[in-house]
Amino acid sequence: MLDMRQVTKVYRTELVETHALRSLDLHVREGEFVAVTGPSGSGKTTFLNIAGLLESFTGGEYHLDGEDVSGLSDDARSKLRNQKIGFIFQSFNLIPDLNLFDNVDVPLRYRGMNAAERKKRIEDALGRVGLGSRMKHFPAELSGGQQQRAAIARALAGTPRLLLADEPTGNLDSQMARGVLELLEEINAAGTTIVMVTHDPELAARAQRNVHIVDGMATDLSVEPSLIRVAAASLAES
Repeated sequence: MLDMRQVTKVYRTELVETHALRSLDLHVREGEFVAVTGPSGSGKTTFLNIAGLLESFTGGEYHLDGEDVSGLSDDARSKLRNQKIGFIFQSFNLIPDLNLFDNVDVPLRYRGMNAAERKKRIEDALGRVGLGSRMKHFPAELSGGQQQRAAIARALAGTPRLLLADEPTGNLDSQMARGVLELLEEINAAGTTIVMVTHDPELAARAQRNVHIVDGMATDLSVEPSLIRVAAASLAES
């Protein structure tokens, strides 16, 4: 599903050159649930932006669902992103002036779906996350956990092949966080590939596989189990 080989990302200004990713290799098979961990400033966000086709990379190769994305135009990248990728953000990113139905509807409109198809997808997605009875509620009328579930519904409505989650429980208490993680596990069990960036070692341990990023390079902890303690310590410090 996601295949990065020797991917680099360099940010340049007139005076400074910053290497955010250094020959990063990361492979995620279809149907996997992978947690990506690492200290602040390690390159996790840059990796996620590149994986989600929100940002270009400087060198290396990236294949998404078998397609080489390096030479795609901005329009082609946007189309591929809209068709195959769903995003879940720490801050929910719901539009406060729209109710849940309309929040979930926004990305579907960009795909040119007719109203009947959009309505079915929205109702199915909100029902799937347990918010079917709250479609006309506004974000401010919901708890943090419910808002994150609504954000997940917005991602699911587009039937993505790959779901990218950036600290999806970062703004939630422990009970709400467990509920959101259980929902992600259910979504993964139904066949959706999930890559989740997290600082929480408890959440990372629930994933099928852990990848640790430090200084822009990735280490698969299932291959290097001796590094698990080091990774856990860096998470605790961050």
